[in-house]
Amino acid sequence: MIRLLFWIAIIALAVWLWRSFKAPKAQPPRATGDTLPMVRCAHCGVHLPGDRALAGGANWYCSRAHLEQGPAPRDH
Repeated sequence: MIRLLFWIAIIALAVWLWRSFKAPKAQPPRATGDTLPMVRCAHCGVHLPGDRALAGGANWYCSRAHLEQGPAPRDH
């Protein structure tokens, strides 16, 4: 019985080693140069890509309605 367990352990170890060396190494995704800056809506605080935002002075807005309403008052 001990011989059987020994051989099962050796085979499991061999399979695990074979899979770990054969598996491709995962690489983290690379940042490309064409990423867009994210901006924050001055009214509701939602973040969106800069090319989809509407500029209003020094502030950014997510929609025409928020641009017309202006920045929201901040209670801190």
